[in-house]
Amino acid sequence: MEFDLENPLTNFDDFHVSSSVPTFIPSFFLVESDHMPTETYIKTLEASDLATSIRREAICSISQFSCKFSPFLSYLAVNYLDRFLSSQGLPQPETWVLRLVAISCVSLAAKMNKLEFELTHFQGDGGYMFEAQTIKRMEYVILGALKWRMRSITPFSFISFFISLFKLKDPPLMDVLKARAVEIILEAQNDIKLLEFKPSIIAATALVCASHELFPSQFPSFRKAISYCPYVNKENMLNCYNSIIDMGWRSNKAEDMVSQQFSSSERDMLKRRKTNDYGKNHTVHLSQVQHC
Repeated sequence: MEFDLENPLTNFDDFHVSSSVPTFIPSFFLVESDHMPTETYIKTLEASDLATSIRREAICSISQFSCKFSPFLSYLAVNYLDRFLSSQGLPQPETWVLRLVAISCVSLAAKMNKLEFELTHFQGDGGYMFEAQTIKRMEYVILGALKWRMRSITPFSFISFFISLFKLKDPPLMDVLKARAVEIILEAQNDIKLLEFKPSIIAATALVCASHELFPSQFPSFRKAISYCPYVNKENMLNCYNSIIDMGWRSNKAEDMVSQQFSSSERDMLKRRKTNDYGKNHTVHLSQVQHC
């Protein structure tokens, strides 16, 4: 089966949504915790600057090894990394083991995406050069630690589902909202503050942030639609929102993204929509996120 971060396990038909208030039993919500690092690992990172620096070093290696590929490949590799380190413990910093784990996570992510590649694509100029058999053996270690759960459930698995609750009828609006939410998710992965949140919470929060930026007057209805989802804990979503704010999230990035992805006529339409929105509802407070 072809792997897709948005639909990693089965067909989206597994989501059953009623015609009125969403009541459903989507399989992704039930198993997403199996694709997260442990609470002990997260607490270790929060309590130790050394542990955080080791993770940061490994992520830098992943970024180096995967720089010629899609950012989604890097995202998947970091997911493997966190889950593996969560299971096996953190190695010493600046060692060949850390780089071997990083390159093996990238190699596994590339294989999951059925990308054609040579291991020389990943080796870079970082000093250690690993033989194919060495990487393969580490891949099997990682596979065992992750219990062969390589079809990771990530925030991308929930984006389309949550957007469907918004009842948007204009494809350009849906595209820009989704694109901005995806950008926020990609930017947020490296911050340890977000490791504690379930992928669905990160997806919901990213869409809340994106709708706040792009369509302020529709923000309350978007927020309300997500709040009706029984699998979304509103307190956790507020905490996740605060964490993203603390990361230095800035709305001007949304303007840059719109300029890059849409034609001039589409940009004018979006600007008019946003201008009208700000005229109606210029300020969105954290309390609006909290009191859904």
